[in-house]
Amino acid sequence: MASKAAPSCRLVFCLLISAAVLRPGLGWYTVNSAYGDTIVMPCRVDVPQNLMFGKWKYEKADGSPVFIAFRSSTKKSVHYDDVPEYKDRLSLSENYTLSISNARISDKKRFVCMLVTEDNVFEAPTIVKVFKQPSKPEIVSKAPFLETEQLKKLGDCVSKDSYPPGNITWYRGGKVLQSLEGEVVIIFTKKMDPVTQLYTMTSSLEYKTTKADIKMPFTCSVSYYGPSGQKTVHSEQAVFDIYYPTEQVTIQVLPPKNAIKEGDNITLKCLGNGNPPPEEFLFYLPGQPEGIRSSNTYTLTDVRRNATGDYKCSLIDKKSMIASTTITVHYLDLSLNPSGEVTKQIGDALPVSCTISASRNATVVWMKDNTRLKSSPSFSSLHYQDAGNYVCETALQEVEGLKKRESLTLIVEGKPQIKMTKKTDPSGLSKTIICHVEGFPKPAIQWTITGSGSVINQTEESPYINGRYYSKIIISPEENVTLTCTAENQLERTVNSLNVSANENREKVNDQAKLIVGIVVGLLLAALVAGVVYWLYMKKSKTASKHVNKDLGNLEENKKLEENNHKTEA
Repeated sequence: MASKAAPSCRLVFCLLISAAVLRPGLGWYTVNSAYGDTIVMPCRVDVPQNLMFGKWKYEKADGSPVFIAFRSSTKKSVHYDDVPEYKDRLSLSENYTLSISNARISDKKRFVCMLVTEDNVFEAPTIVKVFKQPSKPEIVSKAPFLETEQLKKLGDCVSKDSYPPGNITWYRGGKVLQSLEGEVVIIFTKKMDPVTQLYTMTSSLEYKTTKADIKMPFTCSVSYYGPSGQKTVHSEQAVFDIYYPTEQVTIQVLPPKNAIKEGDNITLKCLGNGNPPPEEFLFYLPGQPEGIRSSNTYTLTDVRRNATGDYKCSLIDKKSMIASTTITVHYLDLSLNPSGEVTKQIGDALPVSCTISASRNATVVWMKDNTRLKSSPSFSSLHYQDAGNYVCETALQEVEGLKKRESLTLIVEGKPQIKMTKKTDPSGLSKTIICHVEGFPKPAIQWTITGSGSVINQTEESPYINGRYYSKIIISPEENVTLTCTAENQLERTVNSLNVSANENREKVNDQAKLIVGIVVGLLLAALVAGVVYWLYMKKSKTASKHVNKDLGNLEENKKLEENNHKTEA
């Protein structure tokens, strides 16, 4: 167990201390330790059999010794000297290996292991080096932006708590940055904490940027020495906003300038390629020499065709930097003559024209009653079938939504016109009378019959198409009759008659009646003759039958008399 009282200095020990020599064959021995770890220093001297005790000391900067640990070989006791910086940090093993816990930078010393016998002192020196890995470097105090062609501080690369102090290196896009007068200035400083003796390294970078540095990553690294050699730790990337002046101005038109039509709103947008981009511009409209100051957009509402022209914009403080564009406001005019509802008489002439005025060639389509026509209509003499709803439609194919259309509703009127025809049935018993009527508005048809006769079929009418239709009746006149067809509309009342003869029909009917009567009389006479013949035949047959029966009776009587005669004789 460690002894708290210092042992008395024997004369032999004191003399041997002063006469101590380094054991032949033992050179300098170095122990590398990481900050905070335990330093382990073996004695590196074979323990002699006549060992009295062992001690550890370290040497100050002036070479004076400071004893820190003692172990007796006989009493097996351990004593640690009262050295404040090593209080509760030392451990001396039986083989005289000294351990120091929680390594500090101040432990960087020359330690000596001493084994003492009655006649000699053996020493084994050990050099202790303590290393501390620095913190990961960080770029701080970063510039909010950098301006091209100006030397400006980019930031500081800082790495803390290092021992020994490390070196800081700057990188641009992964390549090392070297100091270059007027373009790259690197200032390196290091500062030691007097308590921990650890270093903080700072490297300040001043840099002259160009547009090539846009989105270019900057990093830094710290290189340091540790127990296992040199190592390097890199920082995170830093990308800086690069400011540069506008070198070019462009102008845009919304919507796309090839699709602008009358009534649209136009938005002009002016852009500068600088960073940050310009916030205000001057806009120049066609025919206006003075610019209009505005933000990067300027809007014109409900534009007309006279807005076609050149539009420009420029920087406010640099009017020579200007951009321009030409805008065409497309238009489309359509004039239909005549238009609306037009009423004309049949046979009249009607010139029709559809005039187009447009910013470019336009397509024209004619429709009648929703059916496309092959050509534009032209009427030199109107017919009923010319009536209908006509539409002239035009459009600019390249400009969406630019269409125009006008319509003409044509009404063709006419007084009723009548044409009557008749057709005799093949049997000759009936006749079909047809009244063909033409006119608009649709005429009403009425039939009248003068004379006797019967209407075999009710009046039948055809569909009214293109101002025409007909009405027909079927009759079988018993005598000559007159049929009258009356057609009437809002314009006029028209009457037409047709005589129908009954002679042909009557003769044919009389001949047919005579033929029928002759046939009936002949059939009756034939039936009478056949009856008389049959009666005579039947009467004769009955008389013959009576005679036969009488003869047969006489024979029977004679036969019976003969039989009776034979019986009598017997």
